Amino acid sequence: MTLQLVVGLGNPGTKYAGTRHNVGFMALELLAARNGSGFRNQPKLHGLLAEVGQGDQRLRLLMPQTYMNDSGRSIRAALDWFSLTPKQLLVVVDDMDLPLGRLRLRQSGSAGGHNGLRSTISHLGTQDFPRLRIGIGAPAENPAERKARTVGHVLGRFNAAEQPTLDAVLAEVEAGFGLIQRLGYERAGNRLNGFSPEAQAG
Repeated sequence: MTLQLVVGLGNPGTKYAGTRHNVGFMALELLAARNGSGFRNQPKLHGLLAEVGQGDQRLRLLMPQTYMNDSGRSIRAALDWFSLTPKQLLVVVDDMDLPLGRLRLRQSGSAGGHNGLRSTISHLGTQDFPRLRIGIGAPAENPAERKARTVGHVLGRFNAAEQPTLDAVLAEVEAGFGLIQRLGYERAGNRLNGFSPEAQAG
């Protein structure tokens, strides 16, 4: 089942642009820009759509405009419209449980407390779809403090000190899409899951 549709999760509008919660959007925007492609509004998909590549290497890139908590509605519409299965989908999402600089590629799994994944699982009726989690770090280690600061953290922007790491991560994610297409999830996952920006810099 070849990868056909990459969905970045985030919130629409300039108010949320560049926030940690929108790192999935950032990854898709980079891939589109590098390929000279632009996003167009597709009301029937409740999202913005771009295409990159040719033939069997073509990828459709979708950024739902439904807000994070209803992402699944856009993803369901796209799968139906393009006659795709959940196995041909890759959801790119932020993850507070991973430090900034780390990636986690999995072919299925629970929502892990993420509202965008929870909505996707609900609308697809399965958790058997690939997802790439991009670490954004947690606001605190103490559980109570972490919970109190979660919203401000995920809707906050990356600071200047974090930017080089973020750039390295997004470049790795962009390369990772091509790796998945060429090598499959297992081999691509070996590289992506072992990625460390410190090693790249060294």
